[in-house]
Amino acid sequence: MSQVILKKITSENWREAIELSVSVEQQRFVASVTPPAAIALAKAYIRPDGRIVEPYGVYKQNQMVGFFNLHYTPASKEDYWLFHFFIDQRFQRKGIGAETINTLINFIKEFHPNCHRIRLTVHPNNDAGIKFYTKLGFTSENTLTYGEPTYSIVF
Repeated sequence: MSQVILKKITSENWREAIELSVSVEQQRFVASVTPPAAIALAKAYIRPDGRIVEPYGVYKQNQMVGFFNLHYTPASKEDYWLFHFFIDQRFQRKGIGAETINTLINFIKEFHPNCHRIRLTVHPNNDAGIKFYTKLGFTSENTLTYGEPTYSIVF
């Protein structure tokens, strides 16, 4: 049983999300602004490409430790994207990232049963990110999205 819990970002917890951060070296891999959740929360309002954008906090032991946006087209089987995923620098290297991906897949299976694929992009210089996602079963689609290599996992 996973100890990671995913909660939508709301008026109750958005400030927790804004307080999360990554190291200076990781910043360019997550978002072009600081704090990284700021741009992600703006996208939930703007809805780029007309997709639904749902921001989520990653919780462990009742504390927000990470963040991501789920972008999707309702009723789609393959148009589900993970963007701006990060674990706060204080909680990295504890297995929370992998636990979050597994929890997200189970969440999607339950609440979006038509979906059978999650896509994401990884900055081409993010060797640790590429290794992380491929270890979890993501494979390269050999295409670029927003100028970055696209990876996906089918379930």
